Amino acid sequence: MFKIAGHTMGTPEYTVFEAIELMHNIGADGIEIVVQDGYKSGLPCDCSPELLEQVKACADKNGIQIICLTPYNSYFNSLDEEQRQAEIAAIKRVIGYCDVLGAKYIRIYGGNLQAGDTYKLVERRNKLIDSMRELGNVAMAHGVTLVIENHFNTMAVSAKDSASLIAEINHEAVRILYDQANLTFTENEDWQTAIALQQSYVAYMHVKDLVFKEGAHFKSSNVARPEESERNVYTRIVGQGVVPWPEILRKVKELGYDGWLSLEYERRWHPDDIPDASIGMKQSIDYLRAIKL
Repeated sequence: MFKIAGHTMGTPEYTVFEAIELMHNIGADGIEIVVQDGYKSGLPCDCSPELLEQVKACADKNGIQIICLTPYNSYFNSLDEEQRQAEIAAIKRVIGYCDVLGAKYIRIYGGNLQAGDTYKLVERRNKLIDSMRELGNVAMAHGVTLVIENHFNTMAVSAKDSASLIAEINHEAVRILYDQANLTFTENEDWQTAIALQQSYVAYMHVKDLVFKEGAHFKSSNVARPEESERNVYTRIVGQGVVPWPEILRKVKELGYDGWLSLEYERRWHPDDIPDASIGMKQSIDYLRAIKL
């Protein structure tokens, strides 16, 4: 059976300490924690050693593994060298946080690239590859894996793009974060195609669910999330949307995946779509655990 983590994107009303306690109470095995200034259920970008130790102690007390950290840096492909180096330095700090917290993964955006942007794509892709190889070396020395998410407004928006990018980076500490819901609402590959293209590179998975808005098509001006007017879907409790999680999980298990499932319950962005994590994330966990693999 897969281990299940709850993502603090789903707990905007909770502090990190309260979110950890919630994960214990709803039967999760671990937690994925946002690293971003100003978010109640996250760690600050410049996190003090004292706070890191307190968070680790809380997780240990509640039997919750801090499995992944999620910073929001994305300009690893920037042609502005000062900007690119600042992003690299930020991830190196987060790798240091993993040492204290015991986290094994860091979610990474595959650069920053708005849809339709064709400016110096080869040069920017090469910068992204250079950044990931440098960070991969640091991550490996700390026992951490960087997982590049299938995500809009990046150079890893599709499974095809993600697999090609990881193959070219060619670093065992830089892998793919498989997010079929993202591939679905960005109108990229179906799950069968996505798994065939990229599963050999997948080290971590996000799980969420959705239903489509009638007649809407996806667009986003922001790498982190679409604005309300840009959305083509509503987010849902896992099992109440269109993503066929039983089939997906059976297939990745058949292919040898036995890693983590992280519930990227998007209440932070879409609080009107789904209930509090104590309800909806628990129902999602119960649904996943009931799938016969």
